This record gives sequence, C-alpha cells and structure tokens, in this order.
Amino acid sequence: MKKVAFYTLGCKLNFSETSTIARSFEEKGYQRVEFNQNPDIFIINTCSVTENADKKCKKIVREAQRINPDGYVAILGCYAQLKPQEIATIPGVDAVLGAAEKFRLMELIDDFRKEPTGTARVYNSNIEEVLDYHASYSLNDRTRTFLKVQDGCDYPCSYCTIPLARGASRSDTIANVVKAAREIAERGVKEIVLTGVNIGDFGIQNGIRHERFADLVKALDAVEGIERFRISSIEPNLLTDEILEFISTSQRFVPHFHVPLQSGSNKVLGLMKRRYKRELYADRVAKIKELMPHACIGVDVIVGHPGETPELFLETYQFLQELPISYLHVFTYSERASTHALDIKPIVPSQQRAERSKMLHILSEKKRRAFYESQLGRVSDVLFEEEIENGQMQGWTENYVRITAQYDPLLINEIKTVQLTTIAENGLVQVSEPELMTVHN
Repeated sequence: MKKVAFYTLGCKLNFSETSTIARSFEEKGYQRVEFNQNPDIFIINTCSVTENADKKCKKIVREAQRINPDGYVAILGCYAQLKPQEIATIPGVDAVLGAAEKFRLMELIDDFRKEPTGTARVYNSNIEEVLDYHASYSLNDRTRTFLKVQDGCDYPCSYCTIPLARGASRSDTIANVVKAAREIAERGVKEIVLTGVNIGDFGIQNGIRHERFADLVKALDAVEGIERFRISSIEPNLLTDEILEFISTSQRFVPHFHVPLQSGSNKVLGLMKRRYKRELYADRVAKIKELMPHACIGVDVIVGHPGETPELFLETYQFLQELPISYLHVFTYSERASTHALDIKPIVPSQQRAERSKMLHILSEKKRRAFYESQLGRVSDVLFEEEIENGQMQGWTENYVRITAQYDPLLINEIKTVQLTTIAENGLVQVSEPELMTVHN
C-alpha cells in the first residue's frame, strides 16, 4: 500500500479540492499520511495570488525531497496552471497538472513512478478550454467543512490572475449542493463554509445563468443536520438586500460576512477595475449592521497597488477607520505576469507598500479588539474545535468571535451556549466555565 501526503497552499477553495482529491486516493487503496511520515507520493496544491505563494511552493518541494528523496512529487493548482514550465524545472518535481487536469490526476498518472531522466511530465490545457465544474468539499481536516459551490471568475480585476488560473465563472446546481450538504450532515459535521472564487455569481453553467445565489441560500437553510452555514466571501455588489434580509432571520446562516473592499479610494477602485464604488460598500456595511447589529464584518484590502499615491492610501485608511467593521485581511500588492496593473503608473516602492501594510495590520487589531469588547457579556453559541494550547481549547461563536476555554474532550465538535466574559492575554475571548455550558438544541 503506497502512502500519499497532501499539502495545500492558499484559500478555502483549495482545501475543499485537496480533500476531494485525497478521498479519491483513499478509495483506490492508498494510505493517506502526514507530510512528514515518509510518504511515497507528495501532492502539493498551489496558490498564485502573490509572489510569496510561488516561493512557498518551491520551499515545500525542497522539504518533500528532504523527507523522501525517492518520493513522487506532483504539483496542482493555480500556480501549476499559470507557470507549468517554470514548475517543471524545479528539482524533484515529477508532474505538473493544470486546472483541467488536477481532478484527472489518478487517470493521467497511474503508477506514480519517477522518470529515470528526472524530467517532469506536464499536463496543462489552455484556460479557455477549462469549462467543466468539479464538485468538492473537505472532510476530516477541520471541525468545519468547506463546501465548494462555484469556480472561476468573469471579473477582470487589474491585479488578479485568478481568471487566468481558474477560467470563467461556473457553478454547481442547487440540487447538487443541497445533496452534498446532506451527505456532510450525515458525517456529523456541524458547520459548512460555502466557498468559491466569486460565490455571489453562483448559478452560471455553460455561460448561461440558470440559478441565483439567493435561492441557494434559501435551499440550504432547510437542510436538516447542519447547524451553521457560513459564507466565506462575497463581493459587495452581489450582496443584495434579499440575501441580507433572509440571513437576518435564518436559523442556520450565521451573522458573519467577509466582503472584499480592496481600496477605499474610488480612483484606485477604478484603476483596479472593481465593479463598485466605496459608497456602495459603505451602504452594504450599514445594511448589515441595521439588520444584524452584532454581525462580524471582515474586509479584504490591497495596499500598494500601482497608482495608489500616499493621499489615496490615506483615503482608504480613513474610510476603514470610520466603518463599523471587525477585522481586515491585508494583502500587499505584488506584480503578477499578464495582468493590467503592470501598465499602471506610478509604481509604489516596496518600502511604502510595507509601511502601509503595517498601518492597516495595526488598524485591524484595533478593530478586532473593539469588536470583541463589544461582545463581552453576551450569550453566544460556540462550536468547539480540536486546537489545544496550554490546557485551553478554542472555538468560534456564530458571529466569528474566537474564544478560549478550559479543555474538555467532550466539547470537541459540539455547539454550546456560553457567556463571553473577558479578553485573555492572547487576545481571545474567555467564556463561562464548561460545566455551566448548555447544549445547543
């Protein structure tokens, strides 16, 4: 029995796909092991949102070679689609599979034997030919399950390579997603996170819109056995009043929204080719808070995009400072081949990009702390996870407050009603004693 290990770089969508590919190996009799357990086969699912992700891929290949010099190394994912020939030259790589080929891994490579010449085999189609949708969800990797509902993107943002790496927007059907959610519920999973590249654009198949994301949300809300659905990320222009109003009264969809902003300057948003202005973004945040005052709102923001002058960055900073948001995911712009941003001037020096990133990271910590403090004294439902540190276990409230409590193995993968009491030294929120917790029915 050959042993196979997996390593995933990047987003929740990649995790869902890696898990699905891993199950296909297990079904064929392979033994799934950890990366450091001397596997015969290493499968690395890559990201290529930033230059740093590319460097991480090369580092992981080197580590695989150190663990087992004779191990077979296959590279999948976005980086593999964008730069297959570059990856093929990395010492130790045996196969490179692009977006259309990664789900055919076991069909294309049946023996997983290294070539005597040391030459990597490359399987890579033109991205315009990538039309099929492959359903995926994660299992047994975390307490929560990541369920893919959509892939690809039709938005030509100036800085982004995702349409080049994943192709055009395409989706599963509502019926198939509901079926998958029921299968996941049968495994005892309490929470599903809906993932995709642009999930608000759900419903497109073969270039034609057949269904809507709002209707998917309503259908999933009726699935028995899943206690929580969480939306991973949704574009502000696709987060409609209909969706927000339904979630505000839902029994299963939680009041947590991650809404990409990227810039708080309308001029920079224009340079980025985003499909909204900051006024619409502010309106969406206000609508969330009107309907769900305790909702958690996360924000993606990019610093140092070409054309972002110091004055335009300050517009972003002040805009974010004034918004009632809960945390930021800050990305430092990095040049990506074949993107429109390469033609935009002026270029922001690396030192300024780093300084702006630091400012927004500090702002994010202040926002998160203020949000956590606003939740103290409230009674919330917490899904406890397996992470244990210094005798403490962690979990998430429905509105995405990270909590810490005294470890109790009976609490793992259980939802309990607790009171949020204080903020611990590590910045997490402490809750009422476990013996005072009640089971969530």
